[in-house]
Parts: sequence; C-alpha cells; structure tokens
Amino acid sequence: MKAGIVGLPNVGKSTLFNCLSNAKAQSANFPFCTIEPNVGVVNVPDNRLVKLEELVNPERVLPATVDIVDIAGLVKGASKGEGLGNQFLGNIRETDAIIHVLRCFDNDNIVHVDGNINPIRDKETIDIELQLKDLESLDKKLEKVRKTARTGNKDAQKEQEVLEKVKKGLEAAISVRAIELTEKEREEYITPLQFITDKPVLYVCNVDEKSAVNGNEYVDKVKEAVKNENAEVIVLAVGTEADITELESFEERQLFLEDLGLEEAGSAVLIRAAYKLLNLQTYFTAGVKEVRAWTINIGDTAPQAAGVIHSDFEKGFIRAEVIAYDDYVKYGSEAKVKEAGKMRVEGKEYIVKDGDVMHFRFNV
Repeated sequence: MKAGIVGLPNVGKSTLFNCLSNAKAQSANFPFCTIEPNVGVVNVPDNRLVKLEELVNPERVLPATVDIVDIAGLVKGASKGEGLGNQFLGNIRETDAIIHVLRCFDNDNIVHVDGNINPIRDKETIDIELQLKDLESLDKKLEKVRKTARTGNKDAQKEQEVLEKVKKGLEAAISVRAIELTEKEREEYITPLQFITDKPVLYVCNVDEKSAVNGNEYVDKVKEAVKNENAEVIVLAVGTEADITELESFEERQLFLEDLGLEEAGSAVLIRAAYKLLNLQTYFTAGVKEVRAWTINIGDTAPQAAGVIHSDFEKGFIRAEVIAYDDYVKYGSEAKVKEAGKMRVEGKEYIVKDGDVMHFRFNV
C-alpha cells in the first residue's frame, strides 16, 4: 500500500518526502526536479511500541512501515500531456491514497508557477487535471457499456446509470470520492475502474515556521474549501521539519519542537494519518527475541493477520492467543496477563483490533 505526495511544482513535496524518509530526493527551486517517483519506506511512529519494548526488553524492535511516493509536480494541462503529465498521472494511478501538498506560505525567494500564492486555486488546478484524466477513462468504459446496454442487458443498463451519474459529477468538477453512490454501486462499478479521484486524500498545508502551531489565513481557506470532502487537513511547516530532521539527537529535536510550541514533529502526525488513510492498522508480537509491529488492513481476520508473518501461518491457522494492548501494559507481562485470565483464544472468524498483542498456533 502506497501513499503518493502530489501538488504543483515548488510547494514543498520533495522537502516533505525527505523529512518522512531516509531517502534524499533532490529538492531544488525549479519545477520538475523529481522526474522519477521516489519511494520511501517510512517507519510509523507508535508510542505503544516504545512501551512494549520497556516491558519485554527484547533483542530488537521493528516498527510498522508505510510506503510514501514523491511524485513530480503537476501543472495545468497535465491531463493532455503538459509537463510530463502522462507519466506523472500514471504514477499517481499506481498509489492507493493521495497526500496533496498546498503552499500556504509567502516567500519571494521561492517562485510559484502561477506567480502568486493561492492554495485554493492550486488545489483546483490539480483536482481538474485528475478529474479530466478520470473523465477520459470513464468515456472509454461508458462507450462499451452503452453498446451492451442497448441489447437489453439489465446489468449493463444499471452500470450505465451509475457511470452516467459519475460522468455528470466529474463534468461538474466533483471528484469521484465525493459523488453520492451506494456502497454496492461503488464496489461493483467504481472501485474496479481505479479512478484517480476516488482515492482517499489528505491535505497538507505547508506553512512558515510562525504558523506551525495555529495555521494562518491560507489554512483557514483550505479548511473551508474541503469541509464537504471528509478529508483531514494537516498543518506542517515543512522547511522547519527539514531542519529538525538534520539535528543529531532526540533531545535536540525535542527542544526545537518545544521552542515552536509543538508536542511532536508534524511529520510523525502526517505518517500516522497516511497509515490511517490507507485503511491500515497495527497488531504486535512481543517476545524476548523481538517486539514487532505488523501492518494489516482494518477488518482483517486472525488468519489474514497471521499470513502477514508467513503464508504458512494463514494456511495452517489453528487459533490466535490475543491480549489487548491495554491489558498487556496494565499487568506488565504475558505471564501476569494469563494469571489474570485476560488472554483470549480466538478462532478463524476473529476480526483483529488495532493494538492486539498476538501469538498464533498453526500446523502445516
């Protein structure tokens, strides 16, 4: 599962990517400095993992990870191939969620492709290019469906009805994710088509240092513009975050954050938000050899969770021994949890909860 960072050129995408990832994408003051998408495997900050490490004292600790893709800046006309548009739109299509970076700061030394700062216009520029690309894909599909529908095929007629509704929405500059459809209609007719604007989106308002805590007028306008999109808006001083990541020690970084009035780095908030945006959650395994966070989809069953460790665990699944994270912390060890009768034995139908500490029994 991958989240792609998108936006106009020079809004701070590659600087943000560098903050999130150990990889160093080129970050320069001109458009198209990122020609190939950079992929960073980013650790997901999780204080629960820190606590489990304290209790278990394992030989090693492995956090959950999420893939972040830095995609080169889109420009007006990208849907028609402008500014390497086809390549960029193809890269976005391959991601599962979108992190849309909007420039919400003034700085005469960093050029804006449209000459002045207006995050709402910038958002609309990107939205329109993505909607136009979706419309292009939709028209091709609709042409085939209409032919079948004319033969009297009831399924095709229903599909045509749904696709016509989506076409009308896109032509009115409404992204697919915001078009009112039933869950069944989405599942049957929309999800298989992988529309770019159907991907979940998270907005990042890139602000200056003094706006890192409370935002600014630009941020207020963005929040108002996206209030009906059911999308999270995160305020991040990306340049400042980049400075923080350059500091050597954890203590130095914390002092810097305190001076800014922040409890933790905004990049940590963003990574967790991206993880959630991708419909992901974490369960833990905890032993003296290793404490580890495992990534699964929200709604996965115990056998599916076991399969993340090894396919044999899923094939030969017998049962899962489950401890709620809060119980593990309360009693302090697996042995004491068992003594208190708080370890549960769950079968194949069990839906794993975020934070479960699990041990699997299997036979192959």
